[in-house]
Amino acid sequence: MSAKAISEQTGKEFLYKYIDPSVAVQDRVRYVNVTPATDLNLLAQQHPWLLSERLVVKPDQLIKRRGKLGLVGINLDLQGVKEWLKGHLMKEITVGRAKGVLKNFLIEPFVPHTQDEEFYVCIYATREGDHVLFYHEGGVEVGDVDAKAQRLTVTVDDKLSDAQVKEQLLTHVPDDKKDVLASFIVALFNLYEDLYFTYLEINPLVVTKDGVYVLDMAAKIDATADFICKAKWGDVEFPPPFGREAYPEEAYIADLDAKSGASLKLTLLNPQGRIWTMVAGGGASVVYSDTICDLGGVEELANYGEYSGAPSEQQTYDYAKTILSLMTREKHPQGKVLIIGGSIANFTNVAATFKGIVRAIKDYQGPLKEHEVSIFVRRGGPNYQEGLRVMGEVGKTTGIPIHVFGTETHMTAIVGMALGHRPIPNLPPVAVHTANFLLNANSSPMTPASSRTASFSEPKTTNDVTPPKKSKAGLPPAKATTLFSSHTKAIVWGMQTRAVQGMLDFDYVCSRDQPSVAAIVYPFTGDHKQKFYWGHKEILVPVYKNMADAMKKHPEVDVMISFASLRSAYDSTLEAMQYPQVHTIAIIAEGIPEAQTRKLIKIADEKGVTIIGPATVGGIKPGCFKIGNTGGMLDNILASKLYRPGSVAYVSRSGGMSNELNNIISRTTDGVYEGVAIGGDRYPGTTFMDHVLRYQETPGIKMIVVLGEIGGTDEYKICQGIKDNVITKPVVCWCIGTCATMFASEVQFGHAGACAHQASETAMAKNQALRDAGAYVPKSFDELGDVIKSVYDDLVAKGTIVPAQEVPPPTVPMDYSWARELGLIRKPASFMTSICDERGQELIYAGMAITEVFKEEMGIGGVLGLLWFQRRLPRYACQFIEMCLMVTADHGPAGDRFGGALDAAAKQFSKAFDSGMLPMEFVNKMKKDGKLIMGIGHRVKSINNPDMRVQILKDFVKQHFPSTQLLDYALEVEKITTSKKPNLILNVDGFIGVSFVDLLRTCGGFTRDEADEFVEIGALNGIFVLGRSMGFIGHYLDQKRLKQGLYRHPWDDISYVLPEHMSM
Repeated sequence: MSAKAISEQTGKEFLYKYIDPSVAVQDRVRYVNVTPATDLNLLAQQHPWLLSERLVVKPDQLIKRRGKLGLVGINLDLQGVKEWLKGHLMKEITVGRAKGVLKNFLIEPFVPHTQDEEFYVCIYATREGDHVLFYHEGGVEVGDVDAKAQRLTVTVDDKLSDAQVKEQLLTHVPDDKKDVLASFIVALFNLYEDLYFTYLEINPLVVTKDGVYVLDMAAKIDATADFICKAKWGDVEFPPPFGREAYPEEAYIADLDAKSGASLKLTLLNPQGRIWTMVAGGGASVVYSDTICDLGGVEELANYGEYSGAPSEQQTYDYAKTILSLMTREKHPQGKVLIIGGSIANFTNVAATFKGIVRAIKDYQGPLKEHEVSIFVRRGGPNYQEGLRVMGEVGKTTGIPIHVFGTETHMTAIVGMALGHRPIPNLPPVAVHTANFLLNANSSPMTPASSRTASFSEPKTTNDVTPPKKSKAGLPPAKATTLFSSHTKAIVWGMQTRAVQGMLDFDYVCSRDQPSVAAIVYPFTGDHKQKFYWGHKEILVPVYKNMADAMKKHPEVDVMISFASLRSAYDSTLEAMQYPQVHTIAIIAEGIPEAQTRKLIKIADEKGVTIIGPATVGGIKPGCFKIGNTGGMLDNILASKLYRPGSVAYVSRSGGMSNELNNIISRTTDGVYEGVAIGGDRYPGTTFMDHVLRYQETPGIKMIVVLGEIGGTDEYKICQGIKDNVITKPVVCWCIGTCATMFASEVQFGHAGACAHQASETAMAKNQALRDAGAYVPKSFDELGDVIKSVYDDLVAKGTIVPAQEVPPPTVPMDYSWARELGLIRKPASFMTSICDERGQELIYAGMAITEVFKEEMGIGGVLGLLWFQRRLPRYACQFIEMCLMVTADHGPAGDRFGGALDAAAKQFSKAFDSGMLPMEFVNKMKKDGKLIMGIGHRVKSINNPDMRVQILKDFVKQHFPSTQLLDYALEVEKITTSKKPNLILNVDGFIGVSFVDLLRTCGGFTRDEADEFVEIGALNGIFVLGRSMGFIGHYLDQKRLKQGLYRHPWDDISYVLPEHMSM
């Protein structure tokens, strides 16, 4: 969400710290916070003014009208404050319908003043600009300020002046206070803009001869502006609404959300409740909550939340285990239900997210059975059949009742089943498999007649997009009625290869002549070409570093689809609007600050550009064009008949719900003509009414579906349009969020704009107004499909819609990577590995997670054991490996680098010992064969000058190894060889070689065959190579540090022995 309430203390801190210092604001640093843990005596020592001043104390917990509720202690000394707090601290009170405990208080100096020194000021944001309200009286009895305050609107990007304030707001203020108030209000407005406030109210604002005092303050800031305001805001704490506790699990999910590109939300409503939800999608999560409340479950609804935006398996696991942990803490006499719901995903791999949920269910299977939890699942989207299959399987293997449904079941039908209002079908019909890209999955033979012409129901032009209408002189250009056609060309901002391929596949299945994507703009690489598929063949799409180059080389482009991040979306959209050829821009990013969005809307209106988004999946015009991931993958395109136009156009806020509308409309009518998801933000680039008016003017559209939402007032414009006969086509409308009025405290739903700030913005009020205006409004979302079908059937009966013969679409092959993901194909791997796996959430060494490796303090020796020998070796073995690396690390600056004899020594001594040869027989045989005994002999060391490296290793091996048979054999050989010559000792290579054989054979981790295999494949020489590499790198760095130049060996030290015919 964007606009979030902050505590009075935080708001005042911002004001005192950052308001223009020239404004005479008093008591800038005199306020303290009190909680149950506060020692008031210690507080008085830290803030001596508490002992000398008269004081005010009040709760700081987002409670409105504290004065009227008797929650403000006024004109008290410190002892009086202590007494007052005794009667209020940790006391439960009821405010409206919300019950809560008072535990956070603010103490400030009392400001003596008269009634005529109190004023009221408020600034709040709307789509068009910021409204400044001022009233010349303030305080508890101020009354209905909306009705009686002076009002001034500062349009987007405009500034506020002292003169404006005096002229329009301060008409009833005494002259001696006008200058002070005007300069304060202007400074306050500048602060409001600079720190991205969305709401700021001061009541009362007191002006005395000493200056300005801010007594009571309420404020909200745009939390999405954190990346802009972090330096000034610091770490802001957003308190929960009064009556709802702040739970650590909510903070945990908020932290996951902040670290993820996906969206993860959790609000606990009643942790003792029996109905829990885990819903995919911001819009769908609201619809499920509505349905639960409609069916009488409001008192038992435990949580509101959503996960969307393609979270990873691990993120979904973390989210799911949090829900399962919460719901299995207290038993309920009726058992509990978990509703895992969702609309039809556009791009989220359902199977991947469900794997995370399945892991969590397996981890919690004991508590889930103990708490008698039943689980109801409904989902659609990419790979949903596999997701539903694994979910069904875990139900069978764990014994937990899990009921699984796909797109054949209405989205919210599982709520009625879970709450016992409708029977649970035994065998739901199986939907067409996700793999069915090649087939037309629809059995219905009917399609609209308009699909027989290239432009469907509109006359053909060279470019079917209607240009913006000529505007009257002095007015901004009007926006196009038709945004997309079968000839529309787009530039995609961002390297979103999957979305682009989805667009091209859609183009192909719609029988377009050419791809809809002309180019990609990606500032992080140079200009190049990117490969994509056009049906069966490969094509190249140009990628440009600069937008200017892309626009210049592709003048036919009139749509930009921006996948820019929330940080760069504003700048890239501004740049795109510099090019007159661009008529439509889709902004996909969620979390763009509202102030930036409003500036984009203002410029777009001035230039006649249509903006879809932000925070949207986009839109789709069947048979013509789709934005990015809209409509999902090809199986859903085919199932929802989106490859050709129908007669129904829709507009929704939610992207996931727009795909659900595709499904509902395709099952109840001849299909979708056009659909747009305007986005979930408070200020979408285009409104419901903008698109409804376009649909009204489009001949091929015969009926309109609007999925509205709690928050905002845009739906009232549709009511007015119907009443004024501006909208004459049938409108089916339902506003989601009806549950909000049933909750005791305010809940911010998944979409930033889904929050009612007044009664008229509630979903219930809007649904009633639409019903009264003449729109077709169902009783609940459950009945939406029935109402759409009824209106459609009526239009068919009247002859307004004439269904026509279905034309099958061309076949499109499935991508290899997706077919493999679905398990439809197999291919021999080019490489095999049995020692590590880096694909999951964390690195795995021979089956052991890297976190475990560090937790067990395995060291380098332990890691080598895992990676070289695929075993967790005993502690002494790991230490021995590390000692070997230490003693072989260096051999001087001019010694041989990789001349170890470990392998050869191990093989020679093993063969002799295993064959039963006596040490003397072994020595004699090697002499007879004319072979050196590997691992015997040293250039410097001898029996009289032993190698300390060997001595260190020998002491360790004798102390820790369970058996040293081969070492003992080698030491017997050494006795024989040193009797002939004192330097024929068992050297460090030989010692490591034979000791390693003893280690492999006797540590208990290997069979004899496995031990011999490791010697045979050269594992032991790896120890020498690794050790020597350490020294080699040391010498290289040493030469660099000593600034040594390139070494050339002198010619006179080289013997040139060339064949005679080649000599000079």
